[in-house]
Amino acid sequence: MAQTTVSDLAKVVGVSAEKLLSQVKEAGLPHTAPGDRVSNEDKNTLLEFLRRSHGGRDISGTAPRKITLKRKTMATLKTASTHGRGKTVNVEVRKKRTFVKRSSLPKPEDAEQSAADAQDGAAADFPVNKLPPQNTGQDAQEAKDTKDKKDPRDKGTGDARDSDSRDKKDAKPGDKRRRDAKPGERDAAAKRGKRGGKGKAGKKTPRGADGKAAKRGTRQMFDEDFVLEGDDSESESGRRPRRGRKLKARSPLRKHAFEKPTGFIARQILISENNAVTDIAAQMSVKSREVVKALTRLGVIAGMEQKLDQDTATLLIEEMGHKARFISEDAVEKRLDEYLAAADAPRSPRAPVVTVMGHVDHGKTSLLDRIRKSAVAEGEAGGITQHIGAYHVDTGSGGITFLDTPGHAAFTAMRSRGAKATDVIVLVVAADDGVMPQTEEAVQHARAAGVPIVVAVNKIDKESADPEQVKNDLAALQVIPEDWGGDTQFVPVSAHTGDGMDKLLEAVLLQAEMLELKARRDGPGRGIVIESRLDRNRGTVASVLVQDGTLRAGDVVLVGHDYGKVRALMDEQGRDLKSAGPSLPVEVLGLNGVPEAGEPFVVAADEKQAREVAAFRQRQGVAAQPTAAAAQAENLFADLGREKAKTCNVVIKADVRGSLEAIAAALQNLATDEVKLSVVSAGVGGISETDVHLAATTGAVIIGFNVRADKSVRDIVERERLQLRYYNVIYNVIDDIKAVMSGMLSPEIREEIVGVAEVRDVFSSPKFGQIAGSMVVEGTVYRSKPIRVLRDNVVIYEGELESLRRFKDDATEVRNGMECGIGVRNYNDVRIGDKIEVYETTEVARSL
Repeated sequence: MAQTTVSDLAKVVGVSAEKLLSQVKEAGLPHTAPGDRVSNEDKNTLLEFLRRSHGGRDISGTAPRKITLKRKTMATLKTASTHGRGKTVNVEVRKKRTFVKRSSLPKPEDAEQSAADAQDGAAADFPVNKLPPQNTGQDAQEAKDTKDKKDPRDKGTGDARDSDSRDKKDAKPGDKRRRDAKPGERDAAAKRGKRGGKGKAGKKTPRGADGKAAKRGTRQMFDEDFVLEGDDSESESGRRPRRGRKLKARSPLRKHAFEKPTGFIARQILISENNAVTDIAAQMSVKSREVVKALTRLGVIAGMEQKLDQDTATLLIEEMGHKARFISEDAVEKRLDEYLAAADAPRSPRAPVVTVMGHVDHGKTSLLDRIRKSAVAEGEAGGITQHIGAYHVDTGSGGITFLDTPGHAAFTAMRSRGAKATDVIVLVVAADDGVMPQTEEAVQHARAAGVPIVVAVNKIDKESADPEQVKNDLAALQVIPEDWGGDTQFVPVSAHTGDGMDKLLEAVLLQAEMLELKARRDGPGRGIVIESRLDRNRGTVASVLVQDGTLRAGDVVLVGHDYGKVRALMDEQGRDLKSAGPSLPVEVLGLNGVPEAGEPFVVAADEKQAREVAAFRQRQGVAAQPTAAAAQAENLFADLGREKAKTCNVVIKADVRGSLEAIAAALQNLATDEVKLSVVSAGVGGISETDVHLAATTGAVIIGFNVRADKSVRDIVERERLQLRYYNVIYNVIDDIKAVMSGMLSPEIREEIVGVAEVRDVFSSPKFGQIAGSMVVEGTVYRSKPIRVLRDNVVIYEGELESLRRFKDDATEVRNGMECGIGVRNYNDVRIGDKIEVYETTEVARSL
């Protein structure tokens, strides 16, 4: 027996092979090509699928309970145009109607339960509230065939009687008019439904002749046995809608999804050590003022933004009928600590971390250049180090990591970080200069961190070098040399000639060997951020020092409230690394922000943990800051009773985070009671349009430290006439801002006495009143300058001259030893023996 293929079955059915393949695919059969063979089981499966999809009977013979009708019409729209030409658009309208057998609808008593199920279950299709459309072609024929097969009353079978009795049993009060109709009228209506009805002329219209009779017959069948899916109008009103009206379906989705609770709901409220009133109110689902009222009843006066302690919050929650549950605020931090503690591993020796410290221009970077055999100092602006540099050097006795710190007074914070992150401090002191202020500061940082010191006495090649004087000065600071009975190694070196370099490295390694430095090489990496900056092409670049574990590319790093996945690791020479172990400085790419220099970093388990801890730390930082109202009130009371100080606003942009901190701290030290300094914005990276607009709003001076502004930003600066200044040495920044702030100081008013006249006689003038006949005894008396009248060397009047005459002529000035007549404006109490003092005022510029 030959087997049938898909193409053979398509010829038998009378459809194309492509259409049959699509139907086979929808039925779930594995056939994909016209040549695939079709078994009898496949045919039955396909036939059952087609019957179900078209509302027909299935293989078991069950009558159809749902009929789907489809209709597609084409329309043409013509749009008007302003140019006189219209445009034609073809519009295709597709309609789909699904009718469900009336007997399969739920009973009235189950309507409420069905509505609830429909609301809780998957969303149903919205019914289209229109009567079934006119069928044409295949759809009309399918509707007609379905009616012939479906309606048992047309055939006069027992199903029709059962249907009639069921209709009478399920009839509603609204069906009274139909139920009370005479039998003859009902029979006539039934006959009209069977025959297809009559036209206006009373002639019999053949069924299906023009589609209208089929439409009326189908509509009558639908009205009696089928109803639109989702339509419950009959179950609610008790009658079917009239023919010609649109069916009005009510969907359960139109009902509001939320309902107000009818009773009190007790909730579990999460609290911690500090709880905001608004947070507690949000968890209780009540307004904040209700919580404030409850606190007032408890005798606690609090605002909506106030923080409540644990005991007060617990009492409040229990008073309002809820249950309090305490959770630790730092739970995410504890989980991070547990993760890091679980990754324990054996410790092994590691390379020492050495920080080079000392006064500015004592040769720290030059000494390190000699060790590294490079020329870093030549590239530093002004010959001074502007930020911390980290370098790893391999010597014959092992590796050493060097941190080079700036020596300028403004970089105190950098030196402090370097002392905390190091194992040994190399204190560089110039033999010809001796101990200086930053040298003393470095000694203090080393003692505060508990780090041993190795003193490098530099510049011994100079004729004015005096190493013994250096020992005496350091001994006064309790840094005692070994040859004097102390524990500090002094090594004379010369960065210029290279003398003593080997001895210095040996001294450092010896000190490190005595410390027995060890660290874990396995496990998540941990360390400290040495420096950070924002690169235009690579994004955030953080220089970090790995102190424990191993940092690998792809790890999720958490630094303060910044985190990110490590995209790349690079050493100080720019070479890519796969991993970095203890005591290795590397550059990390991939953080979502520029972290603070000196912040510790850890490797988190995953990005979710890092994000949670970062968000918690950020919330803690915001909570620690005083509110704007509190800060404003504090400033109000601080400035009460004093003249309002002027403010110098600055916007600072720097290349690295350390330089930014140093500049901001140095400028803050310039502030006085009369002129304040406000850092409006400070950030790492190039000068952007946002910085310029902010400076224009606040009238700030823009400071660019080793960064620049592009063309568009410079155009805005010129248009707004802002001050944009570039620097690469911190000295110049401080000097220029100091000059700007000095210009904001009020000038000093100085008085200088230019002449004194003694009154010898007083006589009256009908025009000027009393005239003092005087003799100039000192300097010169001028008519245009202010005067004071002194009696017994006490000032009794201040004013100005109204007239000055020499005999009968007006004079502008009268010199020493000459007589003159002086008229004082608005003063008529001049007596013999008074002195008239003439003075002038000058303004002298002040400086900080």
